Amino acid sequence: MADYNEELDASGLNCPLPILRAKKKLNTMESGQVLRIIATDPGSVKDFDAFAKQTGNTLLSTEEEGDKYAFFIKKK
Repeated sequence: MADYNEELDASGLNCPLPILRAKKKLNTMESGQVLRIIATDPGSVKDFDAFAKQTGNTLLSTEEEGDKYAFFIKKK
């Protein structure tokens, strides 16, 4: 997935910081826009899944890129 509106690099941050930064960034975005988040914390995979379900945003995809994870979240 390469089509997104904003990107957030949360590399090197551990839970809950990637989620908190993503929430803050999503608050500045328009409905329907897509945020790409880069994280290195393996726990972020389940965290972003739960975050999307709790907030009503859509987790479009999760990609593993070596030791990094990319999440694409569409704002509701």
